[in-house]
Amino acid sequence: MLQVSRKFEYGLHAVTYLATKGLGRVVTVKEMADELGFSQEFLSKAMQSLKRAGIATSVQGVKGGYMLDKAITEVTVADIALAIEGKPHLVRCGVTADCCEIFSSCHHRGYMNTLQYKIQDLLRATTIHALLQEIER
Repeated sequence: MLQVSRKFEYGLHAVTYLATKGLGRVVTVKEMADELGFSQEFLSKAMQSLKRAGIATSVQGVKGGYMLDKAITEVTVADIALAIEGKPHLVRCGVTADCCEIFSSCHHRGYMNTLQYKIQDLLRATTIHALLQEIER
């Protein structure tokens, strides 16, 4: 059924990992990948997307790596999803009407759009701070 991409999972884990290290702490992709058990190459791609979105920043040089660029109370799961995946769409018709051959006769389009909006609302309402609080419980 519904499944998030591995790149999104990597991005979400990377942001929460950086959050546990504290604002301003620089962490290498290798350190993150080793500790999280992820592919370093794939994690690097997720980090580049997070950097472009302004969620993380990179530090060059010998002591280089990544760190969060925003407070964990300001970053939502929706921000990470947008940075990694782009604009969300649960079904093809959520992108454009011409992507679906049954757009005009579809009986479920309204329901699917409502489902997409509810998922988006949940992602927008969930901050990294809230996620970390859930982990601590």
